[in-house]
Amino acid sequence: MGQRADAPDERHRRPDGVSDETVAALGKLSEAMECVERARGHLYSLHQLIGHADLMLDDAVEQFRAAGHQRLADRIATELVGRNVIAGRWTFQIVEDFDDGYHALFRELDQQARDELVGGRRHLYEAEMKERRRSPGRPGHEARPTSGG
Repeated sequence: MGQRADAPDERHRRPDGVSDETVAALGKLSEAMECVERARGHLYSLHQLIGHADLMLDDAVEQFRAAGHQRLADRIATELVGRNVIAGRWTFQIVEDFDDGYHALFRELDQQARDELVGGRRHLYEAEMKERRRSPGRPGHEARPTSGG
C-alpha cells in the first residue's frame, strides 16, 4: 500500500493508538524474555556438561582401579556415578521442569501481551530505535532487506 520503500515493514511499525509507555513495557518484557532464553541455553549447557562428566567418571574409575586404588574407585562408582544433581533429579528432569513450567508461562505471557496490545508484533521498541539511529539512504542503513536479495 502507500508504504515508503525505505521504511520499516508493517510488522515492525507501531499500530495506531499505542502509547510510548506500552511500547517501552513490551520492550522491557521482550528484553526479560531474551535473558530467560539465554538462561535456558546455559541450563542446557549444564545438562550436557554434567552428562559428559558423568560418563567420563567411568574412565576415571577404571584408571583408579588399574592404578591399584580400588577403594577410591569403588566410592566414586557407587556414590558419584549416576548421582542426582539436585535431590531426586538428574539434569534432564531440571530442564524439563524449567521448560514446562517457568519458560512455558513466560513465553505464553509474552505472546499474550503482544497479541493483546500490538497485534502480535515483535521488537517494536528495537524497530523504533533502529529508525532513530540509522542514516536513511546510506549503504548498510536500509530499513529492511530489499526484495529478491
